[in-house]
Amino acid sequence: QVQLVESGGGLVQAGGSLRLSCAASTRTFNSYVMGWFRQAPGKERQFVAAILWTSGNTYYADSVKGRFTISGDNAMNTVYLQMNNLKPEDTAVYYCAEGSAGPFNVRSRDNYSYWGQGTQVTVSS
Repeated sequence: QVQLVESGGGLVQAGGSLRLSCAASTRTFNSYVMGWFRQAPGKERQFVAAILWTSGNTYYADSVKGRFTISGDNAMNTVYLQMNNLKPEDTAVYYCAEGSAGPFNVRSRDNYSYWGQGTQVTVSS
């Protein structure tokens, strides 16, 4: 079983930066990908970024490309999301998630097995 704990959310002015962290209790043998999703009020949870543990390949939603960077610390079972040039539309609860290996769409919520409780990011204008 994987338990995920997010931290680093908060209130920031537009153009500012935050770094989110997601600590996993363990990286299981079948653990393949770590992702970040976000959910704004009244909207569905949507993909933000993902990283594959083995290859280090990263993936981003178009809306955050060039502004957000996902990275991982394999030894510490921790994933980070560096968010720069934040915009009010980035305001949401941010969740980290873990998915297992196999045919995989990193952008789909349905491919992730474990979810953290979320951390609030609020960007003011």
